[in-house]
Amino acid sequence: MASFLSVIPPFLLSVLIFSGAVVARGDVLELGDADFDYLAAEHETMLVKFYAPWCGHCKKLAPDFETAATRLKGTVPLAKVDCTASPDTCGRFGVTGYPTLKIFRNGEDASSYDGPRSADGIVHFMKKQAGPNSVTLRREADLEAFVNHFDASVVGFFSGPDSGQLAEFLKAASVMREHFRFAHTIDMTLGLKHGVDTERVLLFRPPRLSSKFEESVLRFTETITTHTLRRFIRDNIFGMCPHLTNENRDKLKGQDLLTAYYDLDYLQNPKGTNYWRNRVMKVGSQFASQGLSFAVANRRDFVDELEEEFGLGSSDGGDLPFVTIRTQQGFKYTMREEFTRDGKSLERFLEDYFAGRLKRYIKSEPIPEKNKGPVKVVVAESFEEIVNDPEKDVLIEFYAPWCGHCKSLEPKYKELAEQLYSDPNIVIAKMDATANDVPQGFDVQGFPTIYFAQAGKKDQPKRYEVKCPYTVNTILHKQTQTSHIPVFPLYSVSSNLPLQKNHI
Repeated sequence: MASFLSVIPPFLLSVLIFSGAVVARGDVLELGDADFDYLAAEHETMLVKFYAPWCGHCKKLAPDFETAATRLKGTVPLAKVDCTASPDTCGRFGVTGYPTLKIFRNGEDASSYDGPRSADGIVHFMKKQAGPNSVTLRREADLEAFVNHFDASVVGFFSGPDSGQLAEFLKAASVMREHFRFAHTIDMTLGLKHGVDTERVLLFRPPRLSSKFEESVLRFTETITTHTLRRFIRDNIFGMCPHLTNENRDKLKGQDLLTAYYDLDYLQNPKGTNYWRNRVMKVGSQFASQGLSFAVANRRDFVDELEEEFGLGSSDGGDLPFVTIRTQQGFKYTMREEFTRDGKSLERFLEDYFAGRLKRYIKSEPIPEKNKGPVKVVVAESFEEIVNDPEKDVLIEFYAPWCGHCKSLEPKYKELAEQLYSDPNIVIAKMDATANDVPQGFDVQGFPTIYFAQAGKKDQPKRYEVKCPYTVNTILHKQTQTSHIPVFPLYSVSSNLPLQKNHI
């Protein structure tokens, strides 16, 4: 296509574009100011990427976006708009950053795309966007085909097309279609085998996750509104032991969660996959009322995270699952005993967890043998002793070894530490946040990040903000009543700001 276009005179290329011969490289359509409106209107559903050629995040997304476009060809088209070449279109749709992804329906901006940005995630998410908000089921075979799906299904059974509850159901489906699958029927007989004898909504969990430990079909018994239906789905869709994936991880990890990682494969080996899941559920059912959730996951999908967060390599556990717990507070635990087929080792692990006998897993560098310099080196294992010393005021820098801004800060930070070294009540410290777990209460999203942990108020660490006109006097003197500390300039930086000379 590129070589063909290169030999077309510019005036003729313009004619082709205006005549509807939209340019495409691969399977991603390229739209612009001249053709966006009428070409977008030709598609019931379309995902559009607004980008700039110089944008690093756009370049990173491009291969996955192209792969997804190929896999979705014939189902949902994917398109892109170069905002440097088509500023009018990007301006009309409020594009202020790159890449911006939006879902269009019949040429209208329907919603922002908030799904995953991997090829698999885009395909999975956009397949849900194709077609109507709720699929109409007319025969029992339609119902069976719809619920026999990899994901859960929400199905409404209604008495007729004029049903008020059907109208509310369709309204809810239009709001939640990006996240859940909806279908409905006005033939009440389709629900008889599921005990439906009046207007009702049922939640069908995926057949692959069917288990004797929980119901596969759940009944919604409240009056249908978007709010009540969303709450019902949210509280029940995952069940007792869902399949944790990169797509649903954020929803599941907002709770105390035990996860068993193994060679999970529901496509090629569903029976073997559920062998271990059933053992997790059998043991987990004994602790179901104690606030811990359970999940299973394919270890190959989380290799980097398991090594980075839990110190577990790909060979740990062999063919057996290895088990972790991560709490809402960020506390981490690993089951070091081999997962036995009778589930007894998992049972002992949970008994020890709820009895408070487990030692938390903390990613930490070794505690330095020598640490007499003006800037104290802190690791996760020594954080409590040094930073949370109740008698001392501590300034702690979280850094990354590869961070250029951190390297620019280092000489000034060391000079500050040298000037304050003689004061026994003040500690200037630093910690490599890439090699050590950052404790709860210290939000580190970029480098360097600096906090002040005041004596007597260790539960209220204060973050140093770039724009604060702080000085050593105004912070430390105010907090510690130490009047002789000199004003000292530091170079503070932000990941998206140039170096700025400020004062702590």
